[in-house]
Amino acid sequence: MGSIDPERSQFEAFKALPRDAPVDMLNLVRVKALADYPADHPNHGKGMSGLEAYRAYGRYSASVFTRVGGRQIWSGRFENVLIGPTDERWDIAFIAAYPTAGAFLEMVTDPVYREAVKHRQAGVEDSRLIRMAGLAPGKGFGEAD
Repeated sequence: MGSIDPERSQFEAFKALPRDAPVDMLNLVRVKALADYPADHPNHGKGMSGLEAYRAYGRYSASVFTRVGGRQIWSGRFENVLIGPTDERWDIAFIAAYPTAGAFLEMVTDPVYREAVKHRQAGVEDSRLIRMAGLAPGKGFGEAD
């Protein structure tokens, strides 16, 4: 079973970090071949792909993402694992920037977002969501000014 939603302890650790600093969220997503909506959802049994469900999540959550000041600053296409598990693959990879961690928390607790996230839950097989603090790049690998 993949990682779809944060564990309670992970969410509490996120909330314990400073909320007034900007954050960049690295998103790695592997989608299901076929979306798995709960029986009471209007899309249940419609044969949607996981990618279609994930794109619905993006469409329905976009207004909240934009309202809190979120923006996508990088996206890329998976090609190959050079270091790491060779069976690992990601269908979607992007970095979303938020003006503050508080803005991210505002988004994920918004009622419109909470409804939109059902599409993500139906379409995602596995994912990583990694909070990062931006640094000015230094002259060499692993250095920051």
